Amino acid sequence: MRDFCAALGLVFAIEGLLLAGFTEAMRKRMAEVARQAPDRLRRFGLVAAAVGVAIVWAARTQLS
Repeated sequence: MRDFCAALGLVFAIEGLLLAGFTEAMRKRMAEVARQAPDRLRRFGLVAAAVGVAIVWAARTQLS
C-alpha cells in the first residue's frame, strides 16, 4: 500500500508540474484527446496500463 500511495503521489506531482509549466500546451493536448474516439482512448489506456505494469514489474524484479 505504501508503494501505491507513493506512485499516486508521483503521478500527481508530475501532472501538476506539467500543468504549471506547460499550461497552454496541456490545454491544447487535452482538447485533442477529448476529440478522439472512445475506442481509441480505451486502447491507449490499456496499452499505457500494460506498459506501467511492465515497468513496475521490471523495477521490482531487477532492483530487488
